[in-house]
Amino acid sequence: MEQSVSMERIRRFFWVCTGTPIEVIEKYPTEHSKFIGIGATIFFTALFAGLSGGYALYYVFAGAPLAVFFAVIFGILWGLAIFNLDRYIVSSINKTSRGLRQFYQASPRLVFAVLIAIVIARPLELRIFDKEIEAVLKSRYLAEQQARITRVQDSFARKYALELEQRDKLQKEYDAVTKEVAALREELKAEVFGQETGKTSGVVGFGKYARQKQEVIESRQRREDYLASRLIELDTYVNRRKEIEGIDKHAMLSDSLLVVKVSTAGFADRNWALGQLTAGGDGVNNASANAVLFITLLFVAFECAPILVKLLSDAGPSDVDIHESESRIIRWLTATSPMSSNRFVRAYRAIGGKPARRLTRKPMYNKRVKKIEKVKSRK
Repeated sequence: MEQSVSMERIRRFFWVCTGTPIEVIEKYPTEHSKFIGIGATIFFTALFAGLSGGYALYYVFAGAPLAVFFAVIFGILWGLAIFNLDRYIVSSINKTSRGLRQFYQASPRLVFAVLIAIVIARPLELRIFDKEIEAVLKSRYLAEQQARITRVQDSFARKYALELEQRDKLQKEYDAVTKEVAALREELKAEVFGQETGKTSGVVGFGKYARQKQEVIESRQRREDYLASRLIELDTYVNRRKEIEGIDKHAMLSDSLLVVKVSTAGFADRNWALGQLTAGGDGVNNASANAVLFITLLFVAFECAPILVKLLSDAGPSDVDIHESESRIIRWLTATSPMSSNRFVRAYRAIGGKPARRLTRKPMYNKRVKKIEKVKSRK
């Protein structure tokens, strides 16, 4: 019993979704199934539209504390809007028209249905290709960060070109002096131990030549120390300027920061990434483009399904009933015959004039009654 009651409620709910009056549908049992199918299609189309719209807005507010709340509210509103539009589109098609007139009536509605399908399909496509989109976004963000670091470093190099050039010169001289001091120490060692080379005397002990080499080493060592101190000063100055300019803050993104940035990417970035995936070039991109195309066509067919079902179906008893009822009401409201008691005069007045009023016809028998009463009174 409870199951039959719940099924009856579901059936009546789908009837409401069609936009056709329930009392008209109930009079014709042969059309119950048709209206259930049309109503279910309209309902599920609106449901998918709500999910798609909520998902799209979730990425608009990605990272915000109330992102889920805004996504749910917008998804409900978007789904109700699409539900109302589809319901009106299907219910407004006149099945009693002949020939191509029905198609002409539905053609603007079909175009609008295609636009709705494209809009609701895009967010779901973003969700389907989520992993591939994240990979494209990671590559893009890393490339952008690298380009940003290069621009900042180039700007800093141009601004402190003199200091950096002086440091490079001192560094080259320091490296040369350090190498020279190392070579002189080897020569002094060979001189002290009496090793005969082209630059030593071959006499063992710390003699005259050894003392001369020692003096040369001390002189070059003092120059090395001076260059080292100057390099330290310049390095300290350059590092301080880098800190002030914020150069050190522009570093490559770590894996954790990159994951966070990709997860909070907005709808525009993800849409761009999907466009990159579907751009022509290689087999992978062509396959992705075909998949996106077929998904879009699927939603187009799904969105147009209620209209196509209404167009392809024959005119049923309910359609004829609604058409005759509307025609009878229109004839009653627009009757202009002077013999009609329901006649309305359509007065098109200027602003400020008196409104049109209903003209009533007095019964003709009133005059005859008055004449009879006068004759009786004379007698």
